[in-house]
Amino acid sequence: MPSYQYSFEKLDVWQESRNFVKMIYDFTKKFPDNEKFILTSQIQRAAISVASNIAEGTGRVSKKEKERFYQIAYGSLMETYCQLIISMDLGYIDEQSFDEIKPQIFSITYKLNALIRSLENPK
Repeated sequence: MPSYQYSFEKLDVWQESRNFVKMIYDFTKKFPDNEKFILTSQIQRAAISVASNIAEGTGRVSKKEKERFYQIAYGSLMETYCQLIISMDLGYIDEQSFDEIKPQIFSITYKLNALIRSLENPK
């Protein structure tokens, strides 16, 4: 396999969002079967969207387009966060589990914001 990497693969925020997807899949394995095609699917798709939009943004030429995809990734992260809160409200995850994933969400949020700011204020 070639050692070449696409630029998004080198981004800490993409790597972290990729790990976040794994965490989400681990969490949603415990959800009831009747949620498989509803909340489980929605949370998984939103989490995948974070990593996917970061990757897609790096492939765009203009700063405006890049920023748009990074903002979509941020929105997907907030969607995932909201759905995790709802999952906790429904008793599908406990507060301790929720507290384990929150730092990951905050870290990705911080890195996405830094990535967006870097487009606005290039070095």
